[in-house]
Amino acid sequence: MANTTISEHSVAGQLSRPASLALVLPLVLLLGLAFLLPVANLLMGSIFTPAPTAEHYLRIAQEPIFLRILLRTVQTATIVTLLAFLLGYPLALVMSRLSGRAAMLVAACVLIPLWTSVLVRSYAWIVLLQRTGIVNNTLLNWGLISQPLKLIYTEGAVIVAMTHVLMPYMILPIFSSLRSIAPELDRAARNLGAGHWTSFLAVTLPLSLPGVYAGAIMVFILSLGFYVTPALVGGPQNLTIATLIGQQTTDLLNWPFAGALAGVLLLVTLGLVGVFRRFLRFGKGA
Repeated sequence: MANTTISEHSVAGQLSRPASLALVLPLVLLLGLAFLLPVANLLMGSIFTPAPTAEHYLRIAQEPIFLRILLRTVQTATIVTLLAFLLGYPLALVMSRLSGRAAMLVAACVLIPLWTSVLVRSYAWIVLLQRTGIVNNTLLNWGLISQPLKLIYTEGAVIVAMTHVLMPYMILPIFSSLRSIAPELDRAARNLGAGHWTSFLAVTLPLSLPGVYAGAIMVFILSLGFYVTPALVGGPQNLTIATLIGQQTTDLLNWPFAGALAGVLLLVTLGLVGVFRRFLRFGKGA
């Protein structure tokens, strides 16, 4: 009788297929109207203007400046992802081993930037790095430099600012993976004679790789399409593909060519994500 009751409750708790589709439908409609439809309209405009043409895509392939900007964008995204991993993994490891108020304090330091506008954080970096900013004034007062350094509107400034903005997206997935690792595994490795580094390399790091993969792919994809920070901190000398698309739409009003740039960026992003997924499967197999 008890088994029958449990079975009835489990069946009653499951939603039927029409009910599940009804729950998902509003989200699908919102995604279609707010994202898929505008993207499709932009891509169609790059091909039909008004007659079918490949002119805009040929322009991207024929003019080296656009390919250089695309390569610079991929290079910047790669560097930002590596820096976010190198800086974020130790912090995620510390977070996973803390408890009480110390854990809450470190978590607040990671989460509070996510609650702050990207625009505000980008302007904060301008205040820090400009010629009369805090960094240059400090170095001048200490006598380390004789004249202000050019820190703003450089590729280095873009990388540093983007790493700061996107680092929480690397830390949180790694932290989640590290918290799911049983502490007994590390203690067992220690009991078998492994040192701190050996235990970390043989146990902790391999088991945390799913979080590393998730964080890396999020940071990399967000870096490819990042607009606000490169536009404010990098200036016109350090264009990325996203700032170039914004320039074509807002300044030059060349929507068909902007659609072609967006299409190329979308193809590159999907291709790199596909490669990353294959690497992920390889990593799991290894």
